[in-house]
Amino acid sequence: MTQQVDYFALVHDHLVQQLGSDGARAHLAKSLFVIVIGSNDLFAYFHNNSKVSKKYTPQQYIDLMASTFKQLIKRLYGMEARKLVVTGVGVIGCCPARRKETATSECKVEANDWSTKYNDGLKLLLQDLKLDLSEINYCYFDTYGVMNNIIRNPQTYGIIETKEACCGLGNMKADVPCIPIATYCSNRRDHLFWDRVHPTEIMSSLFANLLYNGTQEVTFPINVEQLAKL
Repeated sequence: MTQQVDYFALVHDHLVQQLGSDGARAHLAKSLFVIVIGSNDLFAYFHNNSKVSKKYTPQQYIDLMASTFKQLIKRLYGMEARKLVVTGVGVIGCCPARRKETATSECKVEANDWSTKYNDGLKLLLQDLKLDLSEINYCYFDTYGVMNNIIRNPQTYGIIETKEACCGLGNMKADVPCIPIATYCSNRRDHLFWDRVHPTEIMSSLFANLLYNGTQEVTFPINVEQLAKL
């Protein structure tokens, strides 16, 4: 994310040149900044033979993730970002890439536990930022809760397969990623996962709809539709 914020700093400078300081400030104040981050960091930590897990304890690692996130949000705020859309990390221990590492193809409990702890810290961090940076507004999407509900109640969403990927090769179709030699399922619309780590298109569409106009059960303190109107 640090690199992406650096790229945005260049965009910010161009906007100031084109619109002037006041014009850029007004434009950015009504813009939505969508931040989807954290999953890859946790994937890296809980991967077999992970190097980063030898350097940090899980608590140290999620604390580092949170503190880095906080500093980068403050940088964005300093460049006039006022409306944030932040998604929590999903049920990463239940993706095919992690399931295949367990003897029974069940979810990797430790990865899910620390995903939950990171999300809890992220929600508190956003609340603190709101107190510290009075002009900021945000919506947080409970990706973990939504995914967990789909896994527990797949029939509600028309999902049949919640464990195996649609596209890939090997155990859980997760030994080999979705590349040209991979095989794929006959109906990707009834799968939760497209490949070893990513959800299918229909799941991403569901997430987007809930993020846009979902209730406070899944997106809070407000949803994207409400945030855009502020």
